[in-house]
Amino acid sequence: MSHTLPLPDFTHERVEVITGRRSGLFIAVALHSSVLGSALGGARLWAYPQWSDGLGDALRLSAAMTLKNAAAGLDAGGGKAVIALEPGTVLDAERRRDAFLDLGDAVESMHGLYRTAEDVGSTTEDMLTVSERTDHVVGLPEAGGGSGEPAGPTSLGVYESLRATLERVAGVADVAGRRVTISGLGQVGSRLAVRLAAEGAILTVTDVNPAKRDLARELGAEWALPGEEHLIPADVFVPAGIGGLLTDDVIDALDARAVCGPANNPLAAREGADRLAGRGILYAPDFVVNAGGVIYLDLEAKKLGSRGEIMERVAAIGGTVRRIFDEAESRGVTPLAAAEGLAAERLAAGSRQQVLTH
Repeated sequence: MSHTLPLPDFTHERVEVITGRRSGLFIAVALHSSVLGSALGGARLWAYPQWSDGLGDALRLSAAMTLKNAAAGLDAGGGKAVIALEPGTVLDAERRRDAFLDLGDAVESMHGLYRTAEDVGSTTEDMLTVSERTDHVVGLPEAGGGSGEPAGPTSLGVYESLRATLERVAGVADVAGRRVTISGLGQVGSRLAVRLAAEGAILTVTDVNPAKRDLARELGAEWALPGEEHLIPADVFVPAGIGGLLTDDVIDALDARAVCGPANNPLAAREGADRLAGRGILYAPDFVVNAGGVIYLDLEAKKLGSRGEIMERVAAIGGTVRRIFDEAESRGVTPLAAAEGLAAERLAAGSRQQVLTH
């Protein structure tokens, strides 16, 4: 489900908006910040009510990538690409290929300031198509020597974040016997559900795709109707779909002790963090929780460590979440404010370094 949200404030370095000359599709490439280095963020293929909703998503997601990459300690800025479809559009193989060739041209026009990768709706094979038009793409198929699908590392980071969140609200990090609701069974949500079920969590799951009920049955999970999952009592609510799910109404009705999930921008408004805190619901900031994929892609592309060392860095996200909870408690602020402060410190240091080297 797409959520129509107002356009965010424009704080970006550069935004390219084109109609693909091959595909005829609306494509936006948003470079939010290159203060810490070449921006990295995925390319989303999704249906939106209006083209402006796709643009707004690119602006919001690219700004979130700046926070994510900074908080993760990466030497990478924030950017995002969106290929927007009209509702009900189904791309055949030829037009899909055309769309990603068009994206490659748009990425190339940034002259290396933005690197793209797979995201919601796109695949590593799509990135291979992009690579025909630009070198500024990561996450190519492993069969061709690339780093492959980043959903596994993302899921690991979410899992470790969830354990840190449970530790804070329940006293122990063990997921066995804990009630977890997962809203969205895409690449990351499905992987997380399988792991949690294997470790004895009591799962409730849902997805806008009814075919995902098969996975629920396989895992012995309860299926919730989409839009009603937040009403089911849970220790942790895991938003794992498209952003904007946590509206004021949803937060007010949410029956959970904590929120921790991989969805980008799950809060419909930033004030939602205060609203959650007012209800005594702990919020693990999305851009920290879901950073596993971008950590993996950036470090793999730069050959900074072995695969095992990189995955250890991903698993350390749980420790970052614990530090953010501690900082929030000591300062009397929300975890979102504490996480933004962590990112702001790195961005400020990067800005000073840019001044000194130019």
